[in-house]
Amino acid sequence: MRIREATRADVPAIVRLLADDALGAKREQASDPLPDSYWRAWDDIERDPNNRLLVAERDGEVIGCLQLTFIPGLSHRGAERAQIESVRVSSAIRGGGIGRQLIEHAIAEARKHGSRLVQLTTDKTRGDAQRFYVDFGFKASHEGMKLALD
Repeated sequence: MRIREATRADVPAIVRLLADDALGAKREQASDPLPDSYWRAWDDIERDPNNRLLVAERDGEVIGCLQLTFIPGLSHRGAERAQIESVRVSSAIRGGGIGRQLIEHAIAEARKHGSRLVQLTTDKTRGDAQRFYVDFGFKASHEGMKLALD
């Protein structure tokens, strides 16, 4: 298994991973062809030097992914923070250590980039994910809030 930067050709596999659970199945559309919105988002991410899409690949197959975003800020004495989003591992192989390797890789990348804080959110219904992140040392220190702008 190797972790690498995603390419445009990986987008359909990433969307399939995002749709590969109960929550994702409700909000993603892993159709063929993919909706244009995914391709526009890919183009935006690829152009932004503070955004990275990473994939875990085994035997030529994308089996996991995450997005890593570097956010400059004035708080914490001008500290950069790294935001981890959209962490997914294929449901067929969850629990096999792929997610752990992805998160370890993202944290290492954040350190190399100079981030002083790594943050993430996980849905309140994802108890297993919450325990997984606590094992890394993440703390539920804030109450996350979202506003859908539909």
